[in-house]
Amino acid sequence: MNRALTLDDLVLAGIAIAAGLLLAFLSRTLLRWLAGHAKRTKWSGDDVIVDALRSVVPWAAIAGGAAAAAAVLPLTRAVQHHTNQILQVWLIFVVTLSAARVIAGLVRTVTQSRSGVAGSATIFVNITRILVLAIGFLVVLQTLGISIAPLLTALGVGGLAVALALQDTLANLFAGVHILASKTVQPGDYIRLSSGEEGYVVDINWRQTTVRQLSNNLVVIPNGQLAKANMTNYTRPEQRLTVLVQVGVGYDSDLEHVERVTAQVVAEVMHDIDGAVPDHEPAVRFHTFGDSRIGFTVILGVGEFSDQYRIKHEFIKRLHRRYLAEGIRIPAPARTVALQQGAAVIPQQRGGTDVLPEAVAEPGRPAGR
Repeated sequence: MNRALTLDDLVLAGIAIAAGLLLAFLSRTLLRWLAGHAKRTKWSGDDVIVDALRSVVPWAAIAGGAAAAAAVLPLTRAVQHHTNQILQVWLIFVVTLSAARVIAGLVRTVTQSRSGVAGSATIFVNITRILVLAIGFLVVLQTLGISIAPLLTALGVGGLAVALALQDTLANLFAGVHILASKTVQPGDYIRLSSGEEGYVVDINWRQTTVRQLSNNLVVIPNGQLAKANMTNYTRPEQRLTVLVQVGVGYDSDLEHVERVTAQVVAEVMHDIDGAVPDHEPAVRFHTFGDSRIGFTVILGVGEFSDQYRIKHEFIKRLHRRYLAEGIRIPAPARTVALQQGAAVIPQQRGGTDVLPEAVAEPGRPAGR
């Protein structure tokens, strides 16, 4: 416009800005009221949406008031164009940040609803947030009249060079995505690698997996190494597991009596010790005629991997005390060694303690002299 600025123009511009500010205040008040109601619902996704709207709607109202004020003022076409561009970029910036917050929050909510502990994994949330921000940046460039086609081409070539330079980093990134997508390992699981590392998975991020050992030390494992390693997951498909305890009794024992007493001790431990499985059926399985004992395996049920140490500790104490009371003997391994002059040493196994002759008989001389 070429006309001069009048008082009416200023009044209309002021009314437009005031209307935008008033609308922003009213919308923020309404959204605060909605946020209070959203907190009472079971679904946490509505909290994320309302929180994002509280950031977008007031700023959109203010931007609309500013755009209306600029429209009524006698601005030149170039100034009007630049003003509209600034307002559009500002609005796109606010919407992009809010959209990134909403989508990342919804991804975290969905992850938590599907598995109670996987929500602590940050890899999906970070990737989602970066993608939304990148799209918003491209929209801003397009709004400013900058062609994004050459930029996309340059990014493609540059991305290839970066991919070659960051092979290990990208391998860890995609390995982490594969691990979480396949659900073979999730935060909260107890794992053991073939290389010896074991513990509870604390977090899986874009580069590495953090494992907390039973000693409360943290072990950081690159995702690529975790994906290639032979791994045992003691939490999946079921958190409950069984542990084996090896026991042996003398050949003079009544095996029916031994089995009955051992099963009673197992039942007591399963009901009395925290972390045991009360409905576990006692299992005793004889399997070996040993050198000095009959060996058998006792199968215990535990609710979680780290509980096995406490349960085995209590079981061994109670079983030993009960065997002493019942007169059941647990023989110690013994070896008898016989020595002869001019002959090879021939070890002989039998029950009892190690026996070594006091003297070796010589030709023409009685032993023990």
